[in-house]
Amino acid sequence: MAPFLQKLFGFDPQKNSVRTEVLAGITTFLTMAYILAVNPSIFSNIADMPNGAVFTATALAAIIGTLVMSLYAKKPFGLAPGMGLNAFFVFTVCLGMGYSWQFALTAIFIEGVIFIILSLTKVRELIVNSIPASLKKAIGAGIGLYIAFIGLQNAGIIANDDATLVTLGSLKSANSLLFIAGLLVTAVLVALKVRGGILIGMLVTTLVGIPLGITQLSAVIALPDSVAPLFVKFEWSSIFSLDMLVVVLTFLFIDMFDTIGTLVGVSVKSGMVDKDGKIEGIDRMLMADAVATTAGACIGASTTTTYIESASGVAEGGRTGLTSFVIALCFAVALLFSPLFLAIPSAATGAVLVVVGVMMMSPVRDIDWDNYREAIPAFITAVMMPLSYSIAHGIMLGVITYVILNCVTGKWKEVSLTMKILAVLFVLRYALM
Repeated sequence: MAPFLQKLFGFDPQKNSVRTEVLAGITTFLTMAYILAVNPSIFSNIADMPNGAVFTATALAAIIGTLVMSLYAKKPFGLAPGMGLNAFFVFTVCLGMGYSWQFALTAIFIEGVIFIILSLTKVRELIVNSIPASLKKAIGAGIGLYIAFIGLQNAGIIANDDATLVTLGSLKSANSLLFIAGLLVTAVLVALKVRGGILIGMLVTTLVGIPLGITQLSAVIALPDSVAPLFVKFEWSSIFSLDMLVVVLTFLFIDMFDTIGTLVGVSVKSGMVDKDGKIEGIDRMLMADAVATTAGACIGASTTTTYIESASGVAEGGRTGLTSFVIALCFAVALLFSPLFLAIPSAATGAVLVVVGVMMMSPVRDIDWDNYREAIPAFITAVMMPLSYSIAHGIMLGVITYVILNCVTGKWKEVSLTMKILAVLFVLRYALM
């Protein structure tokens, strides 16, 4: 049995325990399973995307991506459609720019193919290294603010106002009260470091919503809906447009930075770093992420990426592909519980979005706020995402600001050629809007 596990998952019986790896896999699944409810909730804003099909695509993308991580990279990380990337898909590409969801899936497929190519070459490192660290950190924080804003909106806490654009919504409605209760419960569970605290908080909020008439639960177990309405639904007519270039680059940058940040952070925590600071098997991990994104696009899922919640399983002792194999199995079982996940109301998913938004803010602590060449572009990047209701605008305006500010103040030699090219492309994008 041991040689089989070693060959399949990189399991070493001298260092690893089957029981520990299984428990670690279950732990990671519990911390990231909220995506099964949140993703369909976000995509429900697109009228012609069936909720049931989106749920199935989300689970299948998680299964495929995590299995590739398990069997190919042999690492204990879980993958699923990424938070922030799903918001960019729905609210920027489809609702903001007016493109179809087929256009967005095509962009993700192209991005995945590019990511695969970059993972096979040194170009990936060139692109990653060209983007200043301050902007990378600001991108993650800005996405956190953005998805928290979406959560508050969906729950009715933030409402439209013709005079001030936004205002505080009614705190007396049943939906708002349920959101507040759910946020408090989830926040307490997360603060106490309860395993699966986000998922537990969401489920508790959903149950409380039943007597209030907010949660409409007709069943718990059912066969999953088919992904046929979403399967390989690509739109090739606009692939050479400037908008497609911007969308593909945005998906690529967010996916790349999010993946690298997650893999570096969790790998360091798990001790998968050698004496020279290099991460063991990073190329295979990035390739697994790229393949997952490409495959996910084919079945109708938004960009699939490695989850930072994998740190919870690593903290429990997960070190091999057996952990990620268990995560994939858990997602497979969850496919049978689609009615439960789809019944979770916006008040519950909104609370989750706020908590996840908080978790994504931590990188800003490492930005040098006293260096205004770094701080101002980083601030523009982060704050413009929720204010413009667009991750893409935040990134583009941040890059433009960074290049102009550093070039004008005599630091133009320190700005990479890649950044200068991107700034020109983004300026052209606004000039031609």
